[in-house]
Amino acid sequence: MTLPYKILGAPGSPYSRKLRSVFRYRRIPFTWANRNSKEDVNTPKVPVNLLPVLVIPGESGDYSEAKIDSTPIIRFLEAEQSDRSVIPADPVMAFIDYLIEDYADEWLTKAMFHFRWAHKRNVDFAGSILPRWTLNQLSDEEIEPLSKNISERQIERLRYVGSNETTGEFIEESYQNFIELLSNHLVGRRFVLGDRPGSSDFGIFGQLTQLAQTDPTCRDLTLDVAPRVFAWCDNVEDLSGLEPKESDWIESDQIPGTLSEIFKEIGRTYAPFLLANAEAVAEGKEEWESEIDGKLWKQMPFVYQAKCLAWIREEFGKLDDEQKAKILQILEGSGCEVLIS
Repeated sequence: MTLPYKILGAPGSPYSRKLRSVFRYRRIPFTWANRNSKEDVNTPKVPVNLLPVLVIPGESGDYSEAKIDSTPIIRFLEAEQSDRSVIPADPVMAFIDYLIEDYADEWLTKAMFHFRWAHKRNVDFAGSILPRWTLNQLSDEEIEPLSKNISERQIERLRYVGSNETTGEFIEESYQNFIELLSNHLVGRRFVLGDRPGSSDFGIFGQLTQLAQTDPTCRDLTLDVAPRVFAWCDNVEDLSGLEPKESDWIESDQIPGTLSEIFKEIGRTYAPFLLANAEAVAEGKEEWESEIDGKLWKQMPFVYQAKCLAWIREEFGKLDDEQKAKILQILEGSGCEVLIS
């Protein structure tokens, strides 16, 4: 009997929800358990304790390897089996998919973290619910110190993601812009790149499980301005019944205007952030300031997101000249060109 994969995550972890929905859509057998629960036993060590952890069945009938980081895990799964792929076959569209997924993972997560830990209503909610998701059997008296500890620790981390008095309004405006653009784009199609989901859909979905559907203030905002996006998340949670066709992908020469508007939002916000952050990391700064879309942004350098810029350029570098030219044509005028040109 072949053992299933094991996903160790948490309901409040956007990347855990992202990966679980990929497994469901691709119909890959797996089990799910909360990280650090009694089901999390004999888990192989991982280099950094991040969520989710994917535990991989070995040939000898045991679990000897574990991986972290959802984007590389998704590519690992693609190499293992090709059925119901979440990567477009066209290399041009595969790069577009990668770019949007990276934006979701690294920029939308700023909104997720900001809304959760910079708004008292959300702090009270998250502080109460997060420990109960994994330790619901504890009494209220036992939960209380755990709630306090989680909240204090996460609020302290706001400075690492760039949420502060200077940037907060910009982050919230960017989130609202994105969900309105996504709502417009989903008229006439089911997913970001057509009528079958790409990796970018799952990246967006992961963050929105918390932003659009869980934390009160941003959930209310989403229901008010983009109810289509709220409903979309419910469907992406489990797409195991979808029967995709190769023709369901948008063709690279038929990019709709609604998708171009999403590129402009990425180019307005995430692209200049990535460049400024990478420069600050290279210069070894303890804090950096830059103007993004005419507004001041400041935060501590984030080494991982400097790597993200390098990985975007690495993906672009794998393409031939004709494919590169096509991508630059698609992104022309969006502001995203600075990431690859």
